[in-house]
Amino acid sequence: MSDRLILVGRIAGAFGVRGDVRVTSFTADPMTLAGFRDLKRADGSPAPALSGARPVKGGLVARASGVETREQAEALRGLKLHVPRSALPAEEEDEFYLADLVGMRVETPDGQVLGAVRGVQDFGAGDLLEIKPEGAPSFWLPFTREAVPEVDVAGGRIVAVPPAETE
Repeated sequence: MSDRLILVGRIAGAFGVRGDVRVTSFTADPMTLAGFRDLKRADGSPAPALSGARPVKGGLVARASGVETREQAEALRGLKLHVPRSALPAEEEDEFYLADLVGMRVETPDGQVLGAVRGVQDFGAGDLLEIKPEGAPSFWLPFTREAVPEVDVAGGRIVAVPPAETE
């Protein structure tokens, strides 16, 4: 697995008057963000380190290194926080990170290539795979056992059963 950057959170703005930041977490446990010591910006440059974190709905509140005022904290609003892929804990057997699905080939059970995973999103009703066929517009596929019966990370492929209207 390459050591690409994985998006783990985003600074949502200031919290309080002492320069704390509110961070939206993209990890299963929001407090995981507090444990990362090598946070990066999207361009790979260092992002402010987080300390003194405490959980809040949808994420956490923490001190960001170099931030002393509410105005400085507010200036970080929208900053996306990444970590190198190697900083993530090892997966258990039959587990994978959703970020690892991006770029994987998607095919039907009989081997017909549908395209490649362009992204994974959750708009509130569960994870969706954005599939981009070659030379055609992308489409969304629910990331359920019924629609995606097999994920072969080592083989770089996903077996999918798309709804009839996308075939």
